[in-house]
Amino acid sequence: MRLPALLLALGLLSGEAWGALNLLFLLVDDLGNGDLSCQGAEDLRTPHIDALFAKGLHFDRGYANCPVCSPTRAAFLSGRYQELVGVPGVIRTHAKDSWGYLNPGVDLLPVPLKKAGYATALIGKWHLGLEPENHPNARGFDHFHGFLGDMMDDYYKHRRHGNNYMRKDAEVITPEGHATDVFTDWAVEYLRGRVGKEEPFFLYLAYNAPHTPIQPPADWLAKVVEREEGIDPRRAKLVALIEHLDAGVGRVMAALEETGLAGETLVVFTSDNGGQLDVGARNGALRGGKQDMYEGGLRVPTCAVWPGVIEAGRRSEQRTLTMDWFPTFLQAAGVEVPAGIDGVGFLSHLKGGEAVIAERDVFFTRREGNQRYMGESTWAMLRGNRKLVKNSPFEGWEFYDLQEDPLEEHDLAGKRGKDYMEMVAAMRRQIQRGGAVRWQKGE
Repeated sequence: MRLPALLLALGLLSGEAWGALNLLFLLVDDLGNGDLSCQGAEDLRTPHIDALFAKGLHFDRGYANCPVCSPTRAAFLSGRYQELVGVPGVIRTHAKDSWGYLNPGVDLLPVPLKKAGYATALIGKWHLGLEPENHPNARGFDHFHGFLGDMMDDYYKHRRHGNNYMRKDAEVITPEGHATDVFTDWAVEYLRGRVGKEEPFFLYLAYNAPHTPIQPPADWLAKVVEREEGIDPRRAKLVALIEHLDAGVGRVMAALEETGLAGETLVVFTSDNGGQLDVGARNGALRGGKQDMYEGGLRVPTCAVWPGVIEAGRRSEQRTLTMDWFPTFLQAAGVEVPAGIDGVGFLSHLKGGEAVIAERDVFFTRREGNQRYMGESTWAMLRGNRKLVKNSPFEGWEFYDLQEDPLEEHDLAGKRGKDYMEMVAAMRRQIQRGGAVRWQKGE
């Protein structure tokens, strides 16, 4: 352990005053809130991710910014609500059904970190645009080793609509193996390459598992079928894919330990949205899943590990959004947080303090295409325990009290008084903010 890490562990140096802290943001894809054994799942085993949750701070109210992929990623990297940086919906490989264009004028998280002396890397899934101006290397990442597109049509062939979006920086590459193993290998290689380097690193490791297609390695599926007698075949495939992902996370964490970097690295684990119900995902005791503005689409497994700083085994009721990690990472690295972002940092809470984000209105936006949505939007808003929901563009607004009704079963249709009207007005102002922002590239 280098001297700054030792002093930090002893409480003699604050994160704000030390810029040598490594940052690892581990984002998985479509992991349901109930699809880890530490989150209550009884038919799957995730010992490595469970160990992360046990070693650090477990957020019981961790929220994704959106119930689908691209917007949440844009929110994390910008610290802004996704629609305010041009990504209200899913960026797809076909422009006719793509609902976002990441504003090239917005500085993403690696930019201020680079200015502060960080090495910056993205390994895994990008999903924020194919344009040259929106290539990861053009948006602040020194190193990109991953997949530019949205989903893969096959975990082994690594193609989308027949196109190869695998890249090492600007180079088109054709790796072999299951995508989870490929991304894990690259992450381990990167970490080993950081040994002896003086500059700290920010590594954004974005797996595409357990997103569809639900395609686990055959031997992992066989183990699940043998162990879980009578398991539904659809569920078995998803369980196997998650367990295989867990093994990859374990390899990455082992590499941190082996290289001696673990003691000076803040690790965050979370998902970009809730689990997809029609492929067998489970979101715990929450309503809905991926694509839904109900809690099952938005609440995601979230934890943070920081040896010597975050006490192991803590749990938090602090409500956080994906975009809040932007300022929190900067605070932890001792980097000034830029003005004008929507995310709120909570470094002191990580370090043992009480919940530090005052109750605030938080908004969830998704604009989507295809025949189901036709470019229309869905919305949600939280104010304390009250929740405003428009889960379909073609249905009315719903209103819930999450404290009394955590499953969102009883629409307070007959009790829409002052609270409801005030929230509707605040939601309308947020819709106006997003509506003023261009989200298509144009000609």
